[in-house]
Amino acid sequence: MSNNQVKAKNYPEWSKEELIREIEALKKQKTYGLVWERDKVKENFDYFVNWEGVKTKEEFSPESKDKFPVLTEINNKEIITDKKQPTNLLIEGDNYHSLAVLNFTHKEAVDVIYIDPPYNTGNNDFKYNDKFVELEDSYKHSKWLSFMSKRLSLAKNLLKNTGVIFISIDDNEVAQLKLLCNEIFGEQNFISQIIIQTNKGGRDYLQIATTHEYLLCYGKSQEITLNELPKDITLFEFSDKKGLYELRELRNRNPKFNRENRPNLFYPIYVNDKIKDKYGCSPISLEKNNEYKIEILPRNSLGKDSCWRWGKPLLLKNILEDQPNESEVVARKKNTGGWNIYEKSRKFTTKAKSIWDETEMRTELGTIVLRGIFGKTVFDHPKPVPLIKKIVKLGTQKDSIILDFMAGSGTTAQAVLEVNKEDGGNRQFILCTNNENNICSEICYPRINKVIEGYTNSKKEKFEALGGNLKYFKTDFVESEPTDKNKRKLVDKCTEMLCIKENSFNKVKDEKKWKIFKNNETYLGMIFDEESIKEFVEETKKIEGKMNVYVFSRDESVPTNEFKAIKNKVTLCAIPEVILKVYRKVFKND
Repeated sequence: MSNNQVKAKNYPEWSKEELIREIEALKKQKTYGLVWERDKVKENFDYFVNWEGVKTKEEFSPESKDKFPVLTEINNKEIITDKKQPTNLLIEGDNYHSLAVLNFTHKEAVDVIYIDPPYNTGNNDFKYNDKFVELEDSYKHSKWLSFMSKRLSLAKNLLKNTGVIFISIDDNEVAQLKLLCNEIFGEQNFISQIIIQTNKGGRDYLQIATTHEYLLCYGKSQEITLNELPKDITLFEFSDKKGLYELRELRNRNPKFNRENRPNLFYPIYVNDKIKDKYGCSPISLEKNNEYKIEILPRNSLGKDSCWRWGKPLLLKNILEDQPNESEVVARKKNTGGWNIYEKSRKFTTKAKSIWDETEMRTELGTIVLRGIFGKTVFDHPKPVPLIKKIVKLGTQKDSIILDFMAGSGTTAQAVLEVNKEDGGNRQFILCTNNENNICSEICYPRINKVIEGYTNSKKEKFEALGGNLKYFKTDFVESEPTDKNKRKLVDKCTEMLCIKENSFNKVKDEKKWKIFKNNETYLGMIFDEESIKEFVEETKKIEGKMNVYVFSRDESVPTNEFKAIKNKVTLCAIPEVILKVYRKVFKND
């Protein structure tokens, strides 16, 4: 081992010449991707990269030190309007701890994640270690990246393989965030960097007035398929007996396809220009005669041979000679004098574009809606509901789970409830936020309550109830030291976590040492004391249906012999070990 390697962790003792050689060697090392001072503290290698010993390692509240998070339900904030609908979740607490809990309850269960993180502008928008990060802070990017990296790494575990994450961001951190997401989600899973026009005028005190933000989109894998979005029906100019349609050119516009490699798709089409409908469309034929005598070949704008999208058999099925109104393929004269052949396209959806510049995307709309709910400004720059609705429509099915772990004013909740109302869906949202300045208890929760139950805004306009169910939880903590006493404490406080994991909240039996819950399909059992197993088994015999049963054990074993009488209806699992396994991975570097 070289002398330098021996001293690698003690740079202050190095000579000037040794330090210079080391710096030169480091400069020659080529790196690709994102490099930052990850969680540095005033020790060892940090003396070299940070002579002042600035602490960039994230610290949490003293109440959470050397502890594991659990959830406690705030029962008086429960909202139930229809037990057949899914139960939405609002979790108050540091989102790092909330994500840790969700790593147990929702591993690979989430379809869409949307977050609106702090933009790190230096304008009191990002707190790290209980202090706002200032614009002049030399480590502002490192602190922000450490903060984001921890949370995005945990969030990735929650996504299904077909899941997708959307992240709002602006120019301050978009470059760093994209590299970070490449590292966490994989560069190959990058989908798009969407431009959102957030305002029309822009900040005109800058050299160039900024009118946009970004929406980064990554998949968990390459298995994802985003939905198409509805087209604006007012843009359909044409109609016939079958309904609205657009004219779509029949010529294949892909330059890869032409007469040489698609010879069966290169053939003449003949037009009868004596017959026209009200849109100037004329009938076509594959046979040339005295009426159908104008020949059209598939050629591009340069006059080079291309090809049609359809072969002759399909074309014949979609035309009626002399009746353009009844045909699905017609000819229409161009302004330049030539002719084009068109399919009557009745496709009412389209792929999302990389620029979202609709008026409803503007931030001011989010402010107006929130002010209408509360009668005053209660939150700066909330995202507009239509933006999140567009994301929901793009990434979800009717039974999807949507997570927002930087929930702020609760826009995501309102968006999900509105989309459910529109299409009869049963999507479930999970919102996580801290309660700084009472944002969770006095803004996010009341907003969700109002949109679920209906409200009248500050202009006396009534908004109908969207319906839905909500449970409100707060993070709590138990000691992480692996003693029997602490294991018992964790089990005593894990009821809510197990109910969330199994999506079972309706109490069937609520005994001190054991409990049974149910949802619309299955049952959930919990046994907190081995001596209660016999009593639990007798009660379970009366129940029709499958049950997942969590049994207290000091290790990973479960006394399966004691469940013989109900073995065909139960699946057994040891607690707290099943929870501790997750937490050991989550907190291994803390």
